[in-house]
Amino acid sequence: GTFVVQVTATDADDPTYGNSAKVVYSILQGQPYFSVESETGIIKTALLNMDRENREQYQVVIQAKDMGGQMGGLSGTTTVNITLTDVNDNPPRFPQSTYQFRAPESTPPESPVGRIKANDADVDENAEIEYSITEGDGYDMFGITTDKDTQEGIITVKKALDFENKNLYILKVEATNTHVDPRFLYLGPFKDSATVRIQVEDVDEPPVFSRPAYIMEVKEDVPINSVIGTVTAQDPDAAKNPVRYSVDRHTDMDRVFNINSGNGSIFTSKPLDRETLLWHNITVIAAEINNPKQSSRVPVFIKILDVNDNAPEFAMFYETFVCENAKAEQLIQTLSAVDKDDSYSGHQFSFSLPPEAASSSNFTLQDNRDNTAGIFTRKTRYNRHEMSTYFLPVVISDNDYPIQSSTETVTIRVCACDHRGKMLSCNAEALIHPTGLSTGALIAILLCIIILLVTVVLFAALRRQRKKEPLIISKEDIRDNIVSYNDEGGGEEDTQAFDIGTLRNPEAIDDNKLRRDIVPETLFMPRRTATARDNTDVRDFINQRLKENDTDPTAPPYDSLATYAYEGNGSVAESLSSLESVTTDGDQDYDYLSDWGPRFKKLADMYGTMDSDKDS
Repeated sequence: GTFVVQVTATDADDPTYGNSAKVVYSILQGQPYFSVESETGIIKTALLNMDRENREQYQVVIQAKDMGGQMGGLSGTTTVNITLTDVNDNPPRFPQSTYQFRAPESTPPESPVGRIKANDADVDENAEIEYSITEGDGYDMFGITTDKDTQEGIITVKKALDFENKNLYILKVEATNTHVDPRFLYLGPFKDSATVRIQVEDVDEPPVFSRPAYIMEVKEDVPINSVIGTVTAQDPDAAKNPVRYSVDRHTDMDRVFNINSGNGSIFTSKPLDRETLLWHNITVIAAEINNPKQSSRVPVFIKILDVNDNAPEFAMFYETFVCENAKAEQLIQTLSAVDKDDSYSGHQFSFSLPPEAASSSNFTLQDNRDNTAGIFTRKTRYNRHEMSTYFLPVVISDNDYPIQSSTETVTIRVCACDHRGKMLSCNAEALIHPTGLSTGALIAILLCIIILLVTVVLFAALRRQRKKEPLIISKEDIRDNIVSYNDEGGGEEDTQAFDIGTLRNPEAIDDNKLRRDIVPETLFMPRRTATARDNTDVRDFINQRLKENDTDPTAPPYDSLATYAYEGNGSVAESLSSLESVTTDGDQDYDYLSDWGPRFKKLADMYGTMDSDKDS
């Protein structure tokens, strides 16, 4: 009886004339699901709890008939399409009660293991499902999320798996509707659960070290092949394959350490020196013997402990001087020492003179007991001409065990000083003469010399560049440019291209003489010609030789320059060069150039100006 929709039919007949316009409604199609009120045309549901999941679309045909529905009345029909909307009256249901999945123990965290899905007959938001793990021994090892697009539950790994520790996990997964309609709670809980079994598969894993890193200590004086520590690694697989150890040589390029491949003990292979390198950071590799590709690495930090194996020495090289007029017991130098070794309680050095130098030395040494010592004069005066340099040995000892000592030398030069003790002159080359040039002055002089040389070179380069500039620089100067090649011929004395003696003495011709200016590829036998003995005119001789060479088929067509040393008569037209025409002394009128138009304006200005200059 729930209202669905109301239909209305109209009749054009006169409603006051009998029952002609009285309309009655009836249902022709759609029973038994729907009904219609005959007088109002209201369509209502006819069944209780209609199920959309069984049938969603309905087509209802309604008839309207006049004459009150009696015989002879006219009728019309209409079709009403009715769609049932969904309500959340169906809970989610797993199609199976148990699911099984397999996951390798090497599966990284947050990786998916499998998918499960609970079916819901409802649609849209009424079919939305939320998955969760409610119980099971893998509650902390696995998680589940919902895929909003497919409404599937995705089971993922939360922690690293270990086949040797546990190889089977059982989970209880629950699927629940997120939008529950309270009107249908009587139908039961809107959720369902299923059991998920996850089998962990064994994977061949690399060996695992007992520690993430190792720190070892060793004294620097240990002999070679001394064991300093041991690393341990095991195969975590059930097979427990044996492991072989090695040192990554990229971390120990000098091969200071080595390792026993069987038990992992690390030993020295070279002497150690803490003063050279305090820490050695190496990497140890553990690999399965049966499958070397399965390997792992661990860092090993080795600290070298100090041993008193270095003797103390001067903190610097000491070279001092003593004045010739020095007094006895005068302090001339304070000494200090350093030691490369460590001392937890602090260094304590003692200074002394060797027994052989203590009695015969011209100087005394006083230990200040604060790791310093002073050198004092023993006598009143010193003579640099008798002894210009003294070498004083000093013994330095430490207080560590074993005691280490060394003998250092102090160089003392005898110098002339003024009454205030300031050095005036000294024979020592290492000490600077007060009247000499200092290092700064020498550097300044050297810089001045360099600057002077650079200036001279630049000046010479500029002069050379100026010589190479063309005579005419302006682009608007249309006169012929004069190019100087700086090359002068040899004149008549240049006989490399042609022997001038041939022209002057035709009778001394050597027909077999080859040309000296070129090298022919093949040699042709020259054709013998009669010598013009009576021809003493050089011109006739040249014409004759020219004719012979033109008619000689064996002469190759070499391009060469032959100097004949003969000058002809002067030309009737004389020189036609524009350069000579400019310098000619003859007067010429160039005013007609102005009548030739704007194209010759520049030329007219040039020559017109020249004429005006001559007139002036």
